[in-house]
Amino acid sequence: MKRILIVVALVLVAGIAGIVRSHSRGGSYVASQNASGEVRDEVRKTYDLAPGALVDIASINGALKIETSESRTAAEIYIERTGANSDALSRRKINIDADANTLKIYGSKGDVGFFARLFGSNPSEKVTLKLPRQISLKTKGINGAVTVGEIDGAVEIHGINGRVQVASASGVEIKGINGNIQVGLKKMGQDDVSFSGVNGNIELQLSDGLNANLETHGMNGRVVSELAEVKVEQEGRHGEYSARIGSGGSAISAKGINGNIRLTKPTVAVPVTAAATSIN
Repeated sequence: MKRILIVVALVLVAGIAGIVRSHSRGGSYVASQNASGEVRDEVRKTYDLAPGALVDIASINGALKIETSESRTAAEIYIERTGANSDALSRRKINIDADANTLKIYGSKGDVGFFARLFGSNPSEKVTLKLPRQISLKTKGINGAVTVGEIDGAVEIHGINGRVQVASASGVEIKGINGNIQVGLKKMGQDDVSFSGVNGNIELQLSDGLNANLETHGMNGRVVSELAEVKVEQEGRHGEYSARIGSGGSAISAKGINGNIRLTKPTVAVPVTAAATSIN
C-alpha cells in the first residue's frame, strides 16, 4: 500500500512540475483578457515570396481565410488565438517557417504539463493571409471554413471540417471535405480539377470560354446545369454523370460525393480578393 501511495505522489509531483514548467518557459503574448476570463493572443508577420512560391497550411483549429492581390509580392500573416485561459493557449502553438520559395504555417502541440495535457481545452485559431496571386497552395487538416481568393497556381485542399470556397485556380484537388464547396473556374491549366470524399454539395462557377469534360462516379446525388449551353448526361450506373463544357478538354472529375453538383455562372463580385492594404 505504501508503494502505491508513493507512486501516486510521484505522479502528482511530476504533473505539477510540468505545469510550472509550462508557465516558466514563456510562450505566446496574451494581448487581452475579457470579463469572463477568456484570453486572446495574435501574431502579425510579413514575408517576401517569389513568384510561384508554395504556401502550405496544416493543422489549424479554426477558420482559414486567404485574400489575394495581383499587384502585391509580400505575404501578410495575421493569426488570432482565443482560449478559456492562458493554459488553453499553451496547449497548442502555431509555427511559421518561411523563405522566398515556401511559406509553411502549421499547428502543433504545446509544451504543457501532465494535467494540462489531460484535462485542458484547446484554443480556437483563426488564420488570415494576404498573398500574391502567383503562388500555389496546399491546405490540410483545417477544423473550420476555408476561403481562398484567386490564385494563378494549383490548389490542394484536404481534410477540411467546414465550408470550402475557392474563387479561382489553374488546377484544383479537393478531397475529404465535410461541408459544401464552391469553386470558380476561369480557365483550365495543365492540372486537372478533381473532387473526392465530399460530404456536401458542390457548386462549380464556370466562366465563358472554359473548355473541359466533367465526369462523376459513385455520387449520392445529381449533377444539375444552370447553363443553357451545357447539357448533363446520366450514364448507365447510379451516380455516373458526364457533361461537355465548351469544346471539351481538361478533366473535371468527382467521385464519392454525398451531395449534388451544380454548374453555374460566376458571381459578379469576388469578396476574397484583397486590395493593396495591410491587415488591420
